[in-house]
Amino acid sequence: MMLIEDGKVVNFHYDLSDESGEFLESSREGEAVAYLHGKANIIHGLEAAMLGKAEGDDYSVTIGPAEGYGDRHDDAVQRIPLKHLNLKKKERALPGMVVTLDTEQGARQVTVIKAGKFSVDVDNNHPFAGRTLVFKVNVVSVRDATAEELSHGHAHGVGGHHH
Repeated sequence: MMLIEDGKVVNFHYDLSDESGEFLESSREGEAVAYLHGKANIIHGLEAAMLGKAEGDDYSVTIGPAEGYGDRHDDAVQRIPLKHLNLKKKERALPGMVVTLDTEQGARQVTVIKAGKFSVDVDNNHPFAGRTLVFKVNVVSVRDATAEELSHGHAHGVGGHHH
């Protein structure tokens, strides 16, 4: 039985709620999430909880903001051109929508506060920032990473990064 440690590719499913029990999201409707352990590909608290687990393990872990998506910052509001949002054709940005924003550091999720004709005001905090999170995890598989995955710093293939 292979244990999760640095250099292992882990596939897992999760259900996520906050500390009050409000359901936030789940991976169970699609492919398992794949990540390369030890390369900060998932939030720190969840990666730390994965260490030493094995294929087939089911467990729950509670993660505070500092080990999750960080604290909320009330001043993290920005006006940006609509063209920088990844919206589907004919899709309109509406207040409360979580959308993906293209940045120099890659794609990130933001929440629309106010939408205009050419620009939107967005909250740059991650939608789960400031929340204590409860993950229910099922470890689907654990394997050695390939040399390419190790050099790229992330898992490849189904559930991982595709080049």
